Amino acid sequence: MQRMLGGAGSGLKYAILVLYLLAVVFPMVWVLYTSAKSTQEIYQNPFGLPAAVTAPSAKTLETPIENFEKAWVGSHFSSYFVNSVKLVSISLVLILLLGAMAAYVLARFEFRGKGLVYYLFLSGLLIPMQLILIPLFFQFSDMGEALTRLLGPITERLGLGYLTVSLHDSHPGLILIYVAASLPFTVFVLTSFFRTLPGELREAAMIDGASEYRIFFSVMMPLGKPGLVTVAIFNFLGLWNEYLFGLVFLNSDHLKTLPLGLASISMQAQYKSDFGLLFAGLVIAMVPTLLVYMFLQERLTKGITVGALKG
Repeated sequence: MQRMLGGAGSGLKYAILVLYLLAVVFPMVWVLYTSAKSTQEIYQNPFGLPAAVTAPSAKTLETPIENFEKAWVGSHFSSYFVNSVKLVSISLVLILLLGAMAAYVLARFEFRGKGLVYYLFLSGLLIPMQLILIPLFFQFSDMGEALTRLLGPITERLGLGYLTVSLHDSHPGLILIYVAASLPFTVFVLTSFFRTLPGELREAAMIDGASEYRIFFSVMMPLGKPGLVTVAIFNFLGLWNEYLFGLVFLNSDHLKTLPLGLASISMQAQYKSDFGLLFAGLVIAMVPTLLVYMFLQERLTKGITVGALKG
């Protein structure tokens, strides 16, 4: 009887896992093969396989090629993709560098006001980003005017013309927001991680004559790679799919990111009933995230496990 109950319990667990797997994987697979359909096919058989799979031929293969070509070229998704890669890459480098340096100091050094600085970083996790959107908008205007008054006369004297600085509708302004918004989480995670690293290594490096900068970049940063990869993945997922700040602070079409481009394609698909184009754009936005997670999944699991065991 006990064995039967144990077997039934195991079977129920596997059934729940299979259902969860289907609930997670099926929508992604459905989006993938729906991107190979025409709008007419989607209306006729929304959950069926496309003709390019069931009856492959030169004619049926034209539909997925046309969908992705319209999304990548016709809807300027290539420009949106490059913008997202540039913004996320630069932001991640700055977030990891600044966050790791701040976390290392908070984890390894004792100084007056250390607790205050740490809790100031933590307070950033308590504030919803939507609440600071309007104040940040006006703050960017004031910062742009101040920088213009400061740098404009200097550049004019140098013969470079009067420089006008604007953080609105610019990638540097959006990068500044991304870095500031991501630092609290990064510092919180990396501070706990750096505390678990053995202090004897730092002492040995100091005995060998290494400076604090050399110790940090040559010893602590390599040892903190699992934690860095973990926060990099989480920040990447958030930044790659970020929509609100991009919508508010980017107006020019050539500066827009993938989520903004996908939103414009969505509206375009509704007016023109071109859902094949919409699903093709969704696949282009979704694939990089899946690839990053697939390649770094092992490092992510290792980073979380190491932090849990040592914490």
